[in-house]
Amino acid sequence: MKALITGITGQDGSYLAELLLSKGYEVHGIIRRASTFNTERIDHLYQDPHINGVKLFLHYGDIADSTNLIKLLYRIQPEEIYHLAAQSHVRVSFDIPEYTGNVTGLGTIRILEAIRETGLKARFYQASSSEMYGKVREVPQRETTPFYPRSPYGAAKVYSYWLTVNYRESYGMFACNGILFNHESPRRGETFVTRKISRAAARIKAGLEDKVYLGNLDAKRDWGYAKEYVEAMWLILQQDEPDDYVVATGEAHSVREFVEEAFSHVGLDWRKHMEIDAKYYRPAEVESLVGDASKAKGKFGWEAKTRFKELVRLMVDADMRLAEKEAYANGFRGSNSK
Repeated sequence: MKALITGITGQDGSYLAELLLSKGYEVHGIIRRASTFNTERIDHLYQDPHINGVKLFLHYGDIADSTNLIKLLYRIQPEEIYHLAAQSHVRVSFDIPEYTGNVTGLGTIRILEAIRETGLKARFYQASSSEMYGKVREVPQRETTPFYPRSPYGAAKVYSYWLTVNYRESYGMFACNGILFNHESPRRGETFVTRKISRAAARIKAGLEDKVYLGNLDAKRDWGYAKEYVEAMWLILQQDEPDDYVVATGEAHSVREFVEEAFSHVGLDWRKHMEIDAKYYRPAEVESLVGDASKAKGKFGWEAKTRFKELVRLMVDADMRLAEKEAYANGFRGSNSK
């Protein structure tokens, strides 16, 4: 089997590449040309002793370039396409709404049109988001819950969701949406609030920093483990018929709870090290999201295994190792260390 992953260098893309390679896939990924190396999340795959004969190929491209996408599909001929690439930071989407719409929204129609133009019979996975629910119409949110996005990012994801449904119904494509609620890991980008918190707790403990600046502590999210969520992506494309699925834990926890758990795990009082900064508030807030993944469990047996506290701790532990390594390289142990 050949699979193509857009956004392969991101958190989800790296875990998905690992999963597919372990299943014997030939994996192709699209990466953007940059002046610095940006493949650190997948570099280890070339030396993974658990994956025999790694077949991982990277191609320069961009989902803003439809001609290049068509050429790549003709050349690679993938049987499965996982479209994960996006401008994925919700707060930043308010600052760059046009770019977000172009990449997160129009990027999806470019790749769907490329599939149609090339005549490939590839199965297509669209990375949809719980942010589409925004100002929620019901609790918990499921596949039938109406969308009410509260950000340019959420609106762009709604556009992409309905495009995927439309191409499925109009052209008979095997096109599916995975509506993934928040999913985190030690590979989460450092500007996302969960990784920002886990990294700060570790670095403060190691004496490398003293403060972390956050926005809305009362926002609640359904947080799961990204490594498990990519398994759901793969399972969605293995079904007999294309469909759309919510992927979530079914539990909601606040940002405040995340901070408390992260700092207590390293023996710190978060109140002494956290300050509120208004710039991190969104113009329109999403107060609470919690998903119902019973359809995915019923259809193909997927359910979240890693729960909230375990997720926070594994992220903090990973960042603690990085912080201790940096502190040692700097030749000191900070005042917060044991």
